[in-house]
Amino acid sequence: MRIAITGSSGLIGSALRASLEADGHQVVPVVRDAGRPGAITWDPAGGRLDPAGLEGLDGVVNLAGEGIGEKRWTAAQKARIRDSRTQGTTLLCEALASLSDKPRVLVSGSAIGFYGNRGDDQLTEQSGPGSGFLAELCLAWEAATAPAEAAGISVARIRTGIVLSGKGGALARMARMFKLGVGGRLGPGTQWMSWIGLADEVGAIRFLLDHPTSGPVNLTGPGPVTNAVFTKALGRVVHRPTVVPIPAFGPKLLLGGEMAEELLFYSQRVLPDVLVDAGYEFRHDDVETALLAAL
Repeated sequence: MRIAITGSSGLIGSALRASLEADGHQVVPVVRDAGRPGAITWDPAGGRLDPAGLEGLDGVVNLAGEGIGEKRWTAAQKARIRDSRTQGTTLLCEALASLSDKPRVLVSGSAIGFYGNRGDDQLTEQSGPGSGFLAELCLAWEAATAPAEAAGISVARIRTGIVLSGKGGALARMARMFKLGVGGRLGPGTQWMSWIGLADEVGAIRFLLDHPTSGPVNLTGPGPVTNAVFTKALGRVVHRPTVVPIPAFGPKLLLGGEMAEELLFYSQRVLPDVLVDAGYEFRHDDVETALLAAL
């Protein structure tokens, strides 16, 4: 297959590219660096993308976007996060819709932030959106895929959970703290965490490229856990105690109240019903096994 990937240098994109190329597929990165050999150049903010480079692809994976947790959520940073996703996705999908030889499938990023703070509710792809910045972001991000879907391309909107990898992302930051012996449950620890191992994130995206699926698809492991359970599992994996809880005011002072609340204290018990029903088999179906593989 010939697959184009936006965000191919990120944690998920680089792992996906390596996996596809290892099996002999051709990966075409979509990048901002003009003149990069074998790549398609785009400028999402400037609205520039030559559709000719997208002709004849078998599939496209759209993962580009400003990091959610890299900087405090000032008004300007929230605008960058939103625009980097909605502008890029709109530009890409309008270009795909204009092609004479369209790809049959687009796998486009989203996140479980779509569901907002939902307590103990079990959330599937049939569940409605929640409230908050991330929920509004995901709604706009997913809506930006409309031109591709209207053009007859199968669009899977992947709502990804916390990706477990020792190479980057949230787990790498958490693991550093836990190895120093300062890890503990966050606040009450009753908030649900929906995670997925990096190998399953890549595996699920590849599954969706091979089995085109239209609509939302939760990319989470089949066993979400509370923060207290996750904390104990991570402590066992890194062989450190986790007896001292971290009060909520600490992360809120460090990150700002809104960012800390949505990223650390929102409760999202998300289940991957569409993937399971389609026959995807998880490599890691419990959190401790996934943490061991990651670290």
